[in-house]
Amino acid sequence: MKGQLYVISAPSGAGKTSLVHALLNELSDISLSISHTTRPARKGEEHGKHYYFVDMKQFKQQIADNEFLEYANVFGNYYGTSQSTVRELLDKGDDVILEIDWQGAAQIREKFADVISIFILPPSHTELENRLQNRSTDSDEVIQQRLQEAASDIQQCKQFNYIVINDNFDQALYDLVSIFHSNRLSTRRVITYKNPFIQAFIQ
Repeated sequence: MKGQLYVISAPSGAGKTSLVHALLNELSDISLSISHTTRPARKGEEHGKHYYFVDMKQFKQQIADNEFLEYANVFGNYYGTSQSTVRELLDKGDDVILEIDWQGAAQIREKFADVISIFILPPSHTELENRLQNRSTDSDEVIQQRLQEAASDIQQCKQFNYIVINDNFDQALYDLVSIFHSNRLSTRRVITYKNPFIQAFIQ
């Protein structure tokens, strides 16, 4: 496959989605895999743009048909990544981002040995709580549940290749873009895919 697969994970409220969308505006030849989910659409979310919203019956059928690279149950809702879509994008030469939780990331590592994984962290527990409250999308009960889950999620950061602290958004975006630029300059990618001049000298 010509493209590079990336996994970006974070505890809920760390700012992952905002950073990923800003990253997509900064770089070319990069695609965000759109996940399937059984959760209801939030205000402003569109089917096929933010998620593919499906019911539980359809999701379980897709599991049975081995259509997902990974899937997980998060807060009672299922999320999954389409296997065929990701492989087609990689074969085309696009870098592909999977915006998934650490459980999904663990499943991806088993299937893609060269996946690059990035974990986004908030600067503090207090800031994380403030961000969850300011989103105004969840009840106080759900916010507390997300904070409890965040403590467990953060323990998984050591399994990832890179950690980006989202304290200042612009700095975090710069750090994230730098990871992608650095990998695109790796010897393997330059020799194998990017530079026909070098290929003429190296067999």
